[in-house]
Amino acid sequence: MRKLLEWIAYSAIMGGLTGTASALFLAGLDRLTDVRTNQPWLLWLLPLGGALVSLIYKNYGANAGKGNNLIVEQIRAGDEPAERYERVPAIMAPFVLLGTWATHLFGGSAGREGTAVQMGGSLGDVVGRLVKAGGSDRRMLLMCGISGGFASVFGTPMAGAVFALEVVTMGRWISPRMIIPCLIAAFTGDYATRAWGIHHLHYSMGAIPHFSLSVLLKVLVAAILFGFMSLLFTLGISYLKRGMALVASHASARSFIGGFIVVGLVYAVGSRDYLGLSLPLLVQAFQEPLSSLAFLWKTIFTVVTLGSGFMGGEVTPLFVIGGTLGNALAPLLHLDLPFLAGLGLIGVFSGAANAPAACFFLGLELFGLHGAGYMGAVCLVSYMFSGHVGIYSSQLAGVKRPRYFVRVPGLALLARWRKD
Repeated sequence: MRKLLEWIAYSAIMGGLTGTASALFLAGLDRLTDVRTNQPWLLWLLPLGGALVSLIYKNYGANAGKGNNLIVEQIRAGDEPAERYERVPAIMAPFVLLGTWATHLFGGSAGREGTAVQMGGSLGDVVGRLVKAGGSDRRMLLMCGISGGFASVFGTPMAGAVFALEVVTMGRWISPRMIIPCLIAAFTGDYATRAWGIHHLHYSMGAIPHFSLSVLLKVLVAAILFGFMSLLFTLGISYLKRGMALVASHASARSFIGGFIVVGLVYAVGSRDYLGLSLPLLVQAFQEPLSSLAFLWKTIFTVVTLGSGFMGGEVTPLFVIGGTLGNALAPLLHLDLPFLAGLGLIGVFSGAANAPAACFFLGLELFGLHGAGYMGAVCLVSYMFSGHVGIYSSQLAGVKRPRYFVRVPGLALLARWRKD
């Protein structure tokens, strides 16, 4: 009982810390986005801003540059002796916070989940040092940090808890006693963020079509395309990082080049809709027809931004890519725009993050219980067609490819080249 009460307290503390950190992050993000919108000339500082952040990370960031992958690795190493830990540095939280703010201030296309997860992991390791936690206890604190960070930045506590349990561990390092602390941290983090006055966007899938074989087949076709889109996004970032490393050996140079490419893309496309989070574009995807290439442009902007080393997450851009892809497919499949945009939002994320369960709960929290069957089918099928790759490379280390994955022609050669 003493141990249980102790972990309830630790989980609540982690939720409060991550929720407060996310509130600070989101409030600053909103303010900086407004500044960039009102001062369009800031886009020209994107190359210099990215180069400066990369230089600071290189010189003072220690191993913080590994980002989410460092936290995943440390959770899996939780049972090793303390002297073998690769600590999650305390500076990761302020570094990723300021780095992501800089990306969005100057116009990089990135998200926010990576920042929240890294801040949560960093805070979890700091608390672990204070209470001298080791082994499974340290792992639990890191898991609580991820749960609270994800839940608070999106306002989805159930998805936050499942995200930590599924995405980080891939089902191999889960013990039943992890579930309650992750849930407490997630709900506490979400409550803390809301208590600071942060509000999240709400989306509606509109009327859910009555079940029929025809509708189900159309949804499954869309789900397959969502899975392929996830694969394209993941491989795009991976290959661009490799290509950038061949062109420029220094991280600052890669960010500088990537920043100029983003500036060039803005003028080539003639639109700034794909900069930053692109949340207005996502809202539009639920309300009106968009350009049929909107999802592709958002993919290119995000791949260039993250592939060249800018700070930020992948999840919100994946939401936008999925929503706009669903918007483009709706008239072709003769389905309602908001319905397919909602399925695209969770479907593309499911494939890219290898997280069908977390994305299913995300859909339930964002859109409600109606259409749960369609949401479950989309998350699972997209995951099956997304290949044995993901936006978190350490997530799949040592994890065999499930038998029910669909083999994509030529993907084995691409994966082998990627490893080499």
